[in-house]
Amino acid sequence: MSRPRKFDEDDVVERAMEEFWTNGYAATSPARLAEATGVAKGSLYNAFSSKRALFERCLDKYQQQIAKLAEGLMDHPGTTRECLRDALRAVVDSDLAQVRRRGCLIGNTAVELAGDDPDLARKIRKMQSESTAWFARRVERGQREGDVRPDLDATAFAEQMATTLAGLRVMAVTHEAESLYRVIDMALAALQTS
Repeated sequence: MSRPRKFDEDDVVERAMEEFWTNGYAATSPARLAEATGVAKGSLYNAFSSKRALFERCLDKYQQQIAKLAEGLMDHPGTTRECLRDALRAVVDSDLAQVRRRGCLIGNTAVELAGDDPDLARKIRKMQSESTAWFARRVERGQREGDVRPDLDATAFAEQMATTLAGLRVMAVTHEAESLYRVIDMALAALQTS
């Protein structure tokens, strides 16, 4: 008869996510995970089957949190330009407020692991495509409402915005708000209607 779990899986995934996000996949040992989560290594293995399986659950949780945040940011009142500027600044400000600036878990994972792991690369690409779609939908809304020029290719612009966001997350590790805000303003210049 198996013993019942004495921990909350969502809480364990959240704590593990913070550990992976702060230290990266390779540097996060099973012992470090056990310490961070308060769950013994054997119990972690029994619950999640492997470090990799736990890591993938952490990526999924991170993406869910980002999706919820993006939903609110992309529905922000005002013009598309104001909405996107405020959303990008909110991400930058959040990154800069961290005790240890660590960028984006998805971007960090792409750099650390995706080049050697085709399955993980596909998963990361899918997540990145979701963020590109958020930008595209907001631009298309702006075109319908008349605050984005109608000839702008929403998909291409969204890809540029997703790339800009990824770069901002990396630059926020070493740069300050003033220079990052300039990048945002330059990236949004293409939205001008006249």
